[in-house]
Amino acid sequence: MYEYYFERMKIWQNARKLTNDIYDITKHFPKEEEFHLKSQMRRSASSVKSIIAEGQGRKTAKDQVHFTNMSYSSLIELLNHLITALDQKYITNDEYIGIRIKIEHIGNQLHKLRNTQETRIK
Repeated sequence: MYEYYFERMKIWQNARKLTNDIYDITKHFPKEEEFHLKSQMRRSASSVKSIIAEGQGRKTAKDQVHFTNMSYSSLIELLNHLITALDQKYITNDEYIGIRIKIEHIGNQLHKLRNTQETRIK
């Protein structure tokens, strides 16, 4: 089976693990959050990796930068939702810190990716 370039990217692999972690920690959210915070967290986490993949399908570096920026925006949205989950006591402080560390790592990876893409524009 053919493996696409984005599947070999460490950043996409990390975003995939993050998405799985978010699915795991949101399984036990209250029923009333089913279509609110739980859904928003899952969608923003999934968006991070989906947008990375979509960006790699773009031909120009300018388009790739745009998608990398969008992925970063989804990552920050996820962080905001994670903070809300902590504030509402839906997750433990240890869960929060574990996920936050992963978010920061992926954020740094996105920043490096964007810098690399931007050098190809100039």
